[in-house]
Amino acid sequence: MATDYIVGIDLGTTNSLVAYMQGDSPVVIPGEDGLNLVPSVVALDEKNQIIVGNAARRYLIETPERAVYSVKRLMGRGVEDIQDELKLFPFQLAEDLHEGEVLRIKIGERTYTPPEISALVLRQLKRNAERFFGASVTQAVVTVPAYFNDAQRQATKDAGRIAGLNVLRLVNEPTAASLAYGLDKKKHGIVVVYDLGGGTFDISILKLHDGIFEVIATNGDTHLGGDDIDNLLIALALDDIRGDLGLDVRRSGEAVQRIRKAVIEAKIALSSQPSATLDVDLPGGKKYQREISLEVFEQMIQRIVDRTVGPCKQALKDAGLKPEQIDEVVLVGGSTRIPKVRRLVQDLFRRAPHTDLNPDEVVALGAAVQANILGGGSEITKEMLLLDVTPLSLGIEVAGGVTDKIILRNSTVPASATQYYTTQVDGQTNVAIHVLQGERELARDCRSLARFDLKGVPPMPAGMPRIEVKFLIDANGILRVSAREQRSGKEAEIDVQPSYGLTDEQVENMLLESFDYAEEDFRQRQVIEARREADTILTALAKGKKNQAWQELTSDERRNVETLEKALVAVKDGDDYHAIRGGIDALNEATMRLAELMMDTAVSNALKGKAMDDTDLEEGLQAGHPVAKAEFE
Repeated sequence: MATDYIVGIDLGTTNSLVAYMQGDSPVVIPGEDGLNLVPSVVALDEKNQIIVGNAARRYLIETPERAVYSVKRLMGRGVEDIQDELKLFPFQLAEDLHEGEVLRIKIGERTYTPPEISALVLRQLKRNAERFFGASVTQAVVTVPAYFNDAQRQATKDAGRIAGLNVLRLVNEPTAASLAYGLDKKKHGIVVVYDLGGGTFDISILKLHDGIFEVIATNGDTHLGGDDIDNLLIALALDDIRGDLGLDVRRSGEAVQRIRKAVIEAKIALSSQPSATLDVDLPGGKKYQREISLEVFEQMIQRIVDRTVGPCKQALKDAGLKPEQIDEVVLVGGSTRIPKVRRLVQDLFRRAPHTDLNPDEVVALGAAVQANILGGGSEITKEMLLLDVTPLSLGIEVAGGVTDKIILRNSTVPASATQYYTTQVDGQTNVAIHVLQGERELARDCRSLARFDLKGVPPMPAGMPRIEVKFLIDANGILRVSAREQRSGKEAEIDVQPSYGLTDEQVENMLLESFDYAEEDFRQRQVIEARREADTILTALAKGKKNQAWQELTSDERRNVETLEKALVAVKDGDDYHAIRGGIDALNEATMRLAELMMDTAVSNALKGKAMDDTDLEEGLQAGHPVAKAEFE
């Protein structure tokens, strides 16, 4: 079996997925629990072991200070960027943070950067793929919101490196969705991708023609999504509880997470029914209930949904198109299941959006298509080409604090552009280059990406030096800037390391730590799985003792089983994997005859014309011997 698998990963705010090409079709790889979606939740259990995905969800309720979710909203962002959002987050930032530093989030007694937390989710997806293939997976295509800026893209690449993945390409999420859509539909035309996820909103307009997927406009908001709807309903519930019940539970992480869980359930229910009830058990034995009608819900979220209209109209304007010229509209992201959102999309683009594609999976499926293209392609993908765009303009600060744009937004990437500048002062030997990203005219209103100096310019009268500044954006949308004084040949360049990005040394240290702790992580994983298996066999044995087959064992056999049962109970909550494993194997061996007798009894009853009791059959299957289970499952 080949070992050079390249997978596609949708690293989402709420859920994450990993997919690959199976023949000519992209498919999602399920997790250990058999589910396609891996919640983007990371927690520390009672023994300070990392838990990811569905298993981590319960910690949001029980010990919210030891869990984190929606970290994608924090990727590549600074302390001053996120103050408003932290009010409803149950986790805390490290106390010693300074402006311009990488964020660090407290989980229990530990602190993690957002890329480290995302890396833990990526590592779980990597494990899922490796278990599925039975081989190592080290290469991936990872999707990002189209409107992610340079810092956010770099943070995503950092997360991949920490997880042990070579991120071959960052692909914009709407573009990935179009790849999946185009592969399935094989159509030409103009396609709009409306992507409203948990934490981000993107709108992209693509032209599909002869296997070429060309993004012609993109827009969006990296701070808009289903989380905002959740937070609105949470704030409503908190006000109700304070007013009606006299309780202020805003500082109770457990209460807020119970409310959040109820809010999400109600939001999902309102996508298919006329009303839903918020039902929350609060600390102190009190209960909060409120029924919300679909009409009231839609009035509440009107402002949030309307925030998607502006970017949509701007994208149409940038593409030079009218709504009537759009051929297809594709929905991406769980929040597009909300009926009001679907109506708004239909009104905006004058056509019913496609709802046959699973909005939660389509991005991962498209990432798998792009992974297949980069890996050499199959018959169906080898002629396909993906032309993406940069979402924001890039330039430098010039005299007077003005932004001079060098690469304009919606330029197809990879891209390069060159501008020429000169000096303002006689004898100037040093030129400071300030790299900016954004659409504003003044440098102070744009995002500062990097600063570097071109030194050693020969002293000349002002206006004489000829300084070439070159911008190069790679296929991931990440930037390199160089400056060269043409008369003297002096030059300098920088791979832009954005503010709030991780240095190479930090990433290297995190990689080394992941290697250092790999053995311990594996050991703890073994112990947890052994404990679960021990609980399963002990539960099955307890049922078996109530079966008539138990009495058919000799007294010595029963005594031996009970002795081994006590021995397993004594070690199963400990940390000695070999002791637990040994206890399981010994009890399995000792209960072999019990399992056989239970099956004989169940089959005998059936042959006599009695209905085989499901409980008898289940107990026979679970009675402890793996051979017995394998034969009948």
